[in-house]
Amino acid sequence: MARFLSEDKLRGFEKYKYNSIDTSLLSNYVMHPFWNWCVQFCPVWVAPNLLTFSGFLLTVLNFLLFSYYDYGFYALTKENITNDHIPSWVWAVSAVNLFVAYTLDGIDGKQARRTGSSGPLGELFDHGLDSYSAVLIPTCLYSIFGRDELSPIRFYFVLWNIFLNFYLTHWEKYNTGVMFLPWGYDFTMIGSCALLLVTSLTGPRAWHAALAGGLRPGALFELALYLSAVATSQTVILWNIYKSYRDKSGKMRSFSEAIRPLIPLGLFFILSTTWAVYSPTDILNRSPRLFYVLTGTIFSNINCRLIVSQMSDTRCEALNPLLAPVALALAAALALASPAAELALLAALTALATVAHVRYGAGVVREMCQHFKISCFQIKPKIK
Repeated sequence: MARFLSEDKLRGFEKYKYNSIDTSLLSNYVMHPFWNWCVQFCPVWVAPNLLTFSGFLLTVLNFLLFSYYDYGFYALTKENITNDHIPSWVWAVSAVNLFVAYTLDGIDGKQARRTGSSGPLGELFDHGLDSYSAVLIPTCLYSIFGRDELSPIRFYFVLWNIFLNFYLTHWEKYNTGVMFLPWGYDFTMIGSCALLLVTSLTGPRAWHAALAGGLRPGALFELALYLSAVATSQTVILWNIYKSYRDKSGKMRSFSEAIRPLIPLGLFFILSTTWAVYSPTDILNRSPRLFYVLTGTIFSNINCRLIVSQMSDTRCEALNPLLAPVALALAAALALASPAAELALLAALTALATVAHVRYGAGVVREMCQHFKISCFQIKPKIK
């Protein structure tokens, strides 16, 4: 059986100590007190990873709901060529699901400390699933605006902005040894819940009215994401890494080693963007949801491998094994220039990437459970 974790990575996990800094006012003064209250009602026999996974499944359920009612993101367009319609209850249910998922994600660590079951597997499991949610949650919100407000290619770059923020946080920890929890995460999650809830009450057309100066809500949403990323995430991350070198408080890797984790993400961005922009049959416009899932799945795999290296304090991989199939599919799509063939390539590659990513994730969890002699979804009884 193939091994997913080398011996040096497993030994690295044995030495791992969680180290984070959270300066968010919303997190410290609102959400954490709320989560401390919530976790009291959680039975002590419930494993923290079960909470994490349950929350993730709620985001998957939201994604599936919107995929059923608005697969091609046409429901809110003027023409609505697919005659799709999103019932008002879908917005309300998705708002509740997202808030519950966010709450479960907030109390899983507290439940681990409460039950004495804290360990590296919990953090890896939590952040690994979060990296997959980075495509699932925003794609649901895209249905609020639809293609008329935000074209598929513009939303594609919005997704990459979200991916980059998420990835850089772990790249920052890879170099500094500290997880600086970003301010934007809590505001984004609360804002997303509120957006879905308000939409269930007012209807999505409220977000399609022109604002002062002719500015559209979709464009404002897009601009806010880009500006907040620069102001609260990207510049802060670069400053924290600079400080760790200046103060000699971080890992003190050489420049080539420090930027090594950026290589697989950069290569994937080039490949996926080339396909999105230069597709001979305009594949992104024809099947945006499938393209987003493919992009999000491979991003999650790249990110999970960085998390493993960061937590085990081992060298990050410079090449991801899923990049080769993407390059081959891109070459075939450009050469064949056939609508049916390109869609089949996209579907096959998405299926391949999903299976490979799930297999990798399950393999890593299984090997860590075997190494630490624990169960992922059960708390080991304490010997009296």
